[in-house]
Amino acid sequence: MTESRTALVTGSAGFIGFWLSRVLLDAGFEVVGLDSMSDYYDVGLKQARLDELSGRDGFVQYTAKVEDAEAVRAIFDDHRPDVVVHLAGQAGVRQSLKAPRDYVDANLVGTFNIMEGTREFGCQHLLMASTSSVYGANTEMPYRETDKVDTQMSFYAATKKANEAMAHSYAHLHNIPTTMFRFFTVYGPWGRPDMAPYLFTSAILKGEAINVYNHGDMKRDFTYVADLVEAIRLLIDAVPVKNEGDGGSLVAPYRIVNIGNAAPVKLGDFIAAIEAATGKTATRNLLDIQPGDVPATWADTSLLSSLTGFTPSTPIEQGVQNYVDWFRDYYGAA
Repeated sequence: MTESRTALVTGSAGFIGFWLSRVLLDAGFEVVGLDSMSDYYDVGLKQARLDELSGRDGFVQYTAKVEDAEAVRAIFDDHRPDVVVHLAGQAGVRQSLKAPRDYVDANLVGTFNIMEGTREFGCQHLLMASTSSVYGANTEMPYRETDKVDTQMSFYAATKKANEAMAHSYAHLHNIPTTMFRFFTVYGPWGRPDMAPYLFTSAILKGEAINVYNHGDMKRDFTYVADLVEAIRLLIDAVPVKNEGDGGSLVAPYRIVNIGNAAPVKLGDFIAAIEAATGKTATRNLLDIQPGDVPATWADTSLLSSLTGFTPSTPIEQGVQNYVDWFRDYYGAA
C-alpha cells in the first residue's frame, strides 16, 4: 500500500535507520533523516549508507545531534512529521563502561528532545528503540514484554530502561501514542563494525583468531535486519491505545513490543554459519564472560505476531550468508 506520510527517522545513517529508511521510501513515505555522524565507528560506512539513500525521491538528511534541542525543534517545525521513529542513540554494552556520559547525553537528553518535539508539534505515532538488554538478570525465558525488568546489567541497558519510563510518562501526560521496541541482536548487511558478525567475519577471512566469551556458552536471539525493519514498518500502523494489556498500559496509549527471531542460537552455531559462508575455519580464543554481558536472550514474539501478522523467520544460515556476501563485496575481502 502506498503511503503519503512523512516519517522522521533518527539515526538514519545507522545500521537499522538506514534499512528502515529504505523500506519506508519504498512504501511511499517522505523520510526526514537525522544523524550526528559520530565517530563511534567508521564514519565512512555511515556515509556509504547515506549515499545509498541520497538519490532517492522523498529523502532529506540533516546532520545534527539529537541532544541539540534547537536543531531537533527546527526539524520538527519544518517538517511536522506524521510518524517519528527514534533510533538514534549511543549503542554498545561495552562502550558504556568506558564513556557513560555519552549515554546520558545521547540516550537520555537526546530522547527527551525527541519527545519534546513530538509533544509540541504532534504526530500520529512515536516509535522508539529500546533493547533486549533491559531484561538484564532475568532468567525465565522466553522474555515477555510483561516481565518485570529491574535488574539491568549495563549502563547502556539502564539508559534504555529509563527511555521506556520517560516515554510512558509523556504518553500519559500528553496523549502521545508510543511504541517501544525491544530489539534482539540485530545482524545483516551494512552492520556495525563493533558487533560480533563483523569481528568474527573479518578475523576468519584474515586467518586470525576470534575471541569467544563465556567459553562459548552463550545464546543469542539473532534477528535479521530485513525482518526487523519490516516489523517496524508494520508496527507504525499498530497504534497503541490505553487499557489494552499485553505490553500496553492502563493509563497511556503506550506499548512495548519485542522484535526478535524467537529462536535463540548457540554462539558456536553462529560461528559455524560464518565458517560455512566463508569456507574457512575459525581459531577460537575461549575467554571469560565480559562485564555487562548476559549469557542468553530469547524473545517471545507473540505480541508482534498478533499485532502485525508477521514473525521474523530468516534462518541464521541464510542471514549469515547474506552478510558475508555483502562483507566481501563492500570490504573487498577474499
